[in-house]
Amino acid sequence: MERHGGPEVLEFRQIEVPAPGPGEVRIRQSFVGVNYIDVYCRTGYFDLLRPPGVPGMEAAGTVESVGAGVTHLSPGDRVAYACGPVGSYAACRTMDAELVMPIPPHIGEDVAAASLLKGVTAGFLLHDVHRVTAGDTLVIHAAAGGVGSLLVQWARSIGAHVIATVSTHDKAQIARRLGAHDVIIGRGEEFVEAVMEITRGKGADVIYDAIGKDSFDASIAALAIRGHLISFGQASGPIGARDIGALTSRSVTLSRPNYGHYTDTRALMTMQSQRLFAAVEAGYLQLATPTVYPLAEAARAHADLENSRTTGSMVLAV
Repeated sequence: MERHGGPEVLEFRQIEVPAPGPGEVRIRQSFVGVNYIDVYCRTGYFDLLRPPGVPGMEAAGTVESVGAGVTHLSPGDRVAYACGPVGSYAACRTMDAELVMPIPPHIGEDVAAASLLKGVTAGFLLHDVHRVTAGDTLVIHAAAGGVGSLLVQWARSIGAHVIATVSTHDKAQIARRLGAHDVIIGRGEEFVEAVMEITRGKGADVIYDAIGKDSFDASIAALAIRGHLISFGQASGPIGARDIGALTSRSVTLSRPNYGHYTDTRALMTMQSQRLFAAVEAGYLQLATPTVYPLAEAARAHADLENSRTTGSMVLAV
């Protein structure tokens, strides 16, 4: 992309990929994950990509070659990554070897590329930002989406009561299949009333909100006393300025976690990815086959993502 803007700024081009230097690997990528953070980079909301440049933070493939000093990876290894620096929308890429994770044998490269970033996000939201325990009542907005669908399954396995919100009846069926105890269609005043009815007037202990502007105020209103709103996205737009005094009436707390702060060392990323893969192996998470777009049609994938025309995860096939 040569400039920030809409999906149309994404252009398919040929570029040279350097050989790996010391501590680096070159990856022949098979699938590239598509995430909302890519949209934020494309529009310029996140200052992670200053054009000209290549977006993307997640991909999977095979190690093609390794640089000097790399001992934990070898040519032919199946690997994935979900971190900065941006640049994953490519057929081949040279990366710092410390940022690359091996893929377990039971997980396909398409699923790894679709799920690593979202699965790691779901993991730290449930275990680190707020340690969910059995009996907690959670609201998960956009429960049929990439992160939401994983949050529903994982929270259910912990023993939490899961209230899912979705935008359509079709997505409501998906949320129920994933294990949501209750499903609410919509996020306005009716949503607050529904949460209070389900919880018998108490409200939710924790609300996971990746919607942003259109759901923020209703989410605050639906919290229990000492409830916790975790705002981790803004699909509907920036939240904007709010009066912090509005949190006082029920002593609610607000978190705005940054993915990078939970994955910024190899030790952290290894822990997060191993926790995800262990949950999959234990049967707590079913990683669905993603919707696939050709790499050359990244602009169409972004348009579909922004207009809520998708469910679950998306990848670009190389």
